[in-house]
Amino acid sequence: MNTLELFDLSGKTAVVTGSGKGIGEGIAMALAEARANVVISARTISDIERVRDQIIDTGGLAICHPCDATQDAQVEELAQKAVAEFGKIDIWVNNVGASTGRSPLKDLARSEWDQTVAQTLTSTFIGCQTAARNMSSGAIINISSRSSSGAVPNNSHYAASKAGVNVLTASLAYELAPNIRVNSVSPGAVPTEIFYEVMKLTPEDLPAYAKETGIPLQRLGTPQDIASAVLYLASDASSWVTGEDITVSGG
Repeated sequence: MNTLELFDLSGKTAVVTGSGKGIGEGIAMALAEARANVVISARTISDIERVRDQIIDTGGLAICHPCDATQDAQVEELAQKAVAEFGKIDIWVNNVGASTGRSPLKDLARSEWDQTVAQTLTSTFIGCQTAARNMSSGAIINISSRSSSGAVPNNSHYAASKAGVNVLTASLAYELAPNIRVNSVSPGAVPTEIFYEVMKLTPEDLPAYAKETGIPLQRLGTPQDIASAVLYLASDASSWVTGEDITVSGG
């Protein structure tokens, strides 16, 4: 098999949570372009229907199923939908994650902590557990964040949740080996709806923000930048890679 063939996902089925927009949409599109059967999932039906139709219109194969990734039963239903439609699950991407916004520790409400942990860490745990129960082999990819590996003042609840994702990833890589590989991708600054809300920025602010943050490659990221790393981890090109976190941040 040559190198390009290693990235071919023909005959494989991928479930992508939080794939109605932003990074998740980019991941779903990339996996479909690599010829995977893709199951699109998020809470907003109109979003996942749009992504499904976009994949189909470009010659791919996809279905969609609404799901709250923090609810065990709904995630299990998602897995069963994928198996019923395509016969198996080979790739599971846990992309759901959120922050209630930047806040100093002294002002951070317990409810905001609980909500962020639930949407970011607990959703990843549920996704990994469900995937492990419904996959005989393949790859689980968790979307973490560069925020997971250092101090993030005024956003500690999000950073701590993503750090938990990294440790969960490393632990499950050992537990589920050798049949299921578990890795994560840590994006840097990618302008998505959540990014704008948390950072209190507008599209017009982005050039100045990129300059201020000192990104060596002098631009912010795109969903495709992250999707390319996910494709690598989902494919046979990474067949000797597990328990790793790939940072994609422009340097």
